[in-house]
Amino acid sequence: MFPKASRPDLPTPEQGRHVRLKAMANLGSSTVMLTGAGGALATAIAQELEDAGAQLVLVGRGEALARAADRFPATEVIDVDLADPACVEQLRRVKVDTLIHTTGDYAQQDAQKATDQDLREMFDSNMLTLFHAVQGVLPGMIKQKDGLIMGVSAGQAARLSGPKAALYTASKAAVAAYVLSVHDELKAKGVRGIVLYPMGAIDTPENREAGLKWEETIDPRGLAKSVAHALTRPDRAHVTELKVYPDH
Repeated sequence: MFPKASRPDLPTPEQGRHVRLKAMANLGSSTVMLTGAGGALATAIAQELEDAGAQLVLVGRGEALARAADRFPATEVIDVDLADPACVEQLRRVKVDTLIHTTGDYAQQDAQKATDQDLREMFDSNMLTLFHAVQGVLPGMIKQKDGLIMGVSAGQAARLSGPKAALYTASKAAVAAYVLSVHDELKAKGVRGIVLYPMGAIDTPENREAGLKWEETIDPRGLAKSVAHALTRPDRAHVTELKVYPDH
């Protein structure tokens, strides 16, 4: 069995550490569905989107979702298991023009010890949840001839290799291939796709406890600013793949 990834709140940055601010993105006309609400990355993205004026639809589970709902005003708060196909009809009741999918898990394991159950769990968490989320929002996006889907992949998937993480790397590579294929298929109908590749571990309390230093990790606020920037690109300057590296 794979351990479930924790969903910590945003970490406190190191004293003196800051993100170089650029012009604030304007997303005042956007309604964004954000999955994995309450996670470190989703929290940073939600703050950036709120600052940019976007309307939020928060999707998540349990206490993490409740914390996000308390912190950020949202037009809808949906507590649902995205691995359950029954969630699709629930998501279809909400009109959005952007989906940012951050739900997923990470695990390390020796390749020779991996089991069928491990495979199912990793692909259910990282790929099946994305599939259901897209199936939920896609009919509305196609009808309004406007939509943007962002999936969060991983640096290992971008390199197509990851020692002791073969199933994780494969599942995140599937995320990228799926989003890019949807983009190629539906861009003529106004639906576009973006793959976000964090090219390193994200700065969270869990990763710090594991011994990672802040200069070796990516500040989730920096990732969030990159996300907002990508969301505001015009059609003729659309970003399909976005790689964000640690600052070292």
